[in-house]
Amino acid sequence: MAAHPPLHPDGPLALALAVVSSSTAPLLLLDQTLKVVAASTSFCRTFDIDPDRIVDRFLGEVGTGEWNKPQLRVLLEATASGSAGIDAYEMDLKGPLRGVRKLVINAQRLNYDVDQPVRLLVTVEDVTAARADDKLRDDLLREKGVLLQELQHRVANSLQIIASVILQSARRTQSDETRLQLRDAHNRVMSVAALQQQLAASRLGAVELAPYFTQLCKSIAASMIQDPTRLSLRVEADESAADADVSVSLGLIVTELVINALKHAFPGGRSGKIVVGYEAQGPNWTLSVRDDGVGMPKDAASATPGLGTSIVEALAKQLHARIQVEGQHPGTRVSVIHNQLEAVENPPLSASGAA
Repeated sequence: MAAHPPLHPDGPLALALAVVSSSTAPLLLLDQTLKVVAASTSFCRTFDIDPDRIVDRFLGEVGTGEWNKPQLRVLLEATASGSAGIDAYEMDLKGPLRGVRKLVINAQRLNYDVDQPVRLLVTVEDVTAARADDKLRDDLLREKGVLLQELQHRVANSLQIIASVILQSARRTQSDETRLQLRDAHNRVMSVAALQQQLAASRLGAVELAPYFTQLCKSIAASMIQDPTRLSLRVEADESAADADVSVSLGLIVTELVINALKHAFPGGRSGKIVVGYEAQGPNWTLSVRDDGVGMPKDAASATPGLGTSIVEALAKQLHARIQVEGQHPGTRVSVIHNQLEAVENPPLSASGAA
């Protein structure tokens, strides 16, 4: 049974004592001076308190004095005066038998008539196990994050090794066509390697696009632009970030469009510049690659799409985006545009719904 004095036959105090007596949760009923009026059996059992030695003792004297917490006392006194309340106050309690435990305390002043004495109803929850579980989960997440970053570093390093082998093969081959195909493969691998480097530097998994595109373009320029004084490749992007999956697709699109511009926009040693742009407003964004080269050929509409064009079209569809090609006079601008309203009105076919 709960420890409390004989019940008054009726009235608010009797009701409060009955609630405490029947509670299966750790409860205390205190008076205005923080003296214990009643304690539930659960409280005494949970905190190793003798139920016969708790009533009429001040809270700071309960047990071996472990409840003598100045900050808790100040909060309870403020609650008793009606000027504050305790809502989920968390504190450590070091008991004589069970060591340090994490407690969550709530307290409220019971609303009696003005001629009734002030009473505080205090509930105590032991959250030690829950906090230990939280810590274990946080530790596991941190460990997972470290392992993931290590994996990303290893993948990026492996991709760079593969790209280096491909480039060496391109330099050794005697076939111009094979050399071009190997250089294209090298640049596609480097685009993914650049993304992996950005992922490894990102703790949250989101990739900042401006530095990612900049690193990607540096890799492409290093392998494809022989004379940087003749051709320039730069990035103009806002401070947007994107999830890893989206970043992979955007990086591959940039790679294909830049490679295409380098191949076709500046024939015969022509000089010029290529600019990769990205800007976003909420869910809507535009990725563009523009050049000031010779522009599109007159028969471009009837030409058979190459591998690069097919890759860009597939990736744009995956991103729920559309492709827009414009003449710049001089040059060409290719934009991949994602508009949330257009994506909702014209959803792409799902794998199960495609013909």
